[in-house]
Amino acid sequence: MKSRRSFFRQSAALGFGAFGASSLFNDLHASDFDIANTLWKDGDSVNEDYWSIIQDAYTASKSDIIILNNGGVSPSPLSVQRALEKYNMEAAQGPSYYMWRVQDAGREPLRQRLAELAGCDPEEIAINRNSTEALNTIIYGLPLKAGDEVIGTLQDYPNMIQAYRQRQMREGIVYKQISFDFPIEDDDTIVKAFEAAITPKTKIIHVTHIVNWVGQILPVTKICRMAHERGIEVVVDGAHSFGLLDYKIPELECDYFGTSLHKFLSAPVGSGMMWIKKDHIQKIWPLVCNSEPNGTNIRKFETLGTRSFCIEQAIGEAINFQEAIGSARKQERIHFLKKYWAEQAIYIPRVKLHTSLNPKYSCAIAGVSIDGMTPSALESRLLNDYKIHTVAITWENISCVRVTPHVYTKLEHLDKLVQALKEIAAV
Repeated sequence: MKSRRSFFRQSAALGFGAFGASSLFNDLHASDFDIANTLWKDGDSVNEDYWSIIQDAYTASKSDIIILNNGGVSPSPLSVQRALEKYNMEAAQGPSYYMWRVQDAGREPLRQRLAELAGCDPEEIAINRNSTEALNTIIYGLPLKAGDEVIGTLQDYPNMIQAYRQRQMREGIVYKQISFDFPIEDDDTIVKAFEAAITPKTKIIHVTHIVNWVGQILPVTKICRMAHERGIEVVVDGAHSFGLLDYKIPELECDYFGTSLHKFLSAPVGSGMMWIKKDHIQKIWPLVCNSEPNGTNIRKFETLGTRSFCIEQAIGEAINFQEAIGSARKQERIHFLKKYWAEQAIYIPRVKLHTSLNPKYSCAIAGVSIDGMTPSALESRLLNDYKIHTVAITWENISCVRVTPHVYTKLEHLDKLVQALKEIAAV
């Protein structure tokens, strides 16, 4: 009992300990990362000695199932898992005290560190639960009226499409969707397609940074510049880009941005972030009620009622892990993993790739299909016969299986994927 009481006293005192010397990252991973960094050579994304140490920090790397659907949700490294356990144990001793008086105090340090990672002002960031919540808050909060036009694409994420359609049904805004046949390796083709859809009534362009179905990267900054020249604001769905690509949010030059932190950042499931350009905050209505809905404080979007502060605080350890690797190094590695299997797969008879291999136009996510086979049939074969978990995609003009490695993915796992594709396609 004495050690148990000591644990909770220490935990309460730390409160938001992810950013102190006693972080779980320091306890569990720091010494291993020190060793790994002695093995690193700049530009060497194929350094398996280095990456094997990173892989070992994930319990998922030892799973019987090969997880290649990291575009949905990603496993967390051990330090993040332990942080979530610690905060849950702490809260369970008295949620009304430990959650509201201890863990809640950790939101501001977390906001600061997320802002540093995103390269923006902390007063532009709201912490929430996922991309859908972040982007729906923006979509429903935009001061649009009947007749105002929004341009999106058929390839956007369904939850965002439905949000605009509901505003169209209820308020009479005009929601228009253009369509693309991916992969596309030309920025102008994409920018001009959005530009051609603009009319004098266009107020908003909605852009998916990395198209979740096949991993196409859209030229967000160029689209934003084109839109701003015409007085149009841009909403960016960064669900799959944040924590994967090496960029800062202001570099995109967008007006609004939402992301999930449980994808490539490897934070706990149910964690997300919303960014709104500072001078736009006042005009965006919060999705959930707030006492100052027209205020300028970004925290008006965090009036979510009771939710898991434990999940929020464990995000801090995911940031520690991300920064220990480095965003540029991580992006290069995951792109290498995508190319490693895809460049072999394209030479297999009957196998088709639905994603560019150019790092400017894709990273991590790739779509693959086998002629004469449905995506669901291929997904089932991979799982049932080879214990490889992917996801079947059938959406608008896209039909494939989505394969998404992460930093913990081993080359031997991708070798098994390539061998499976060869065997399945040979039947």
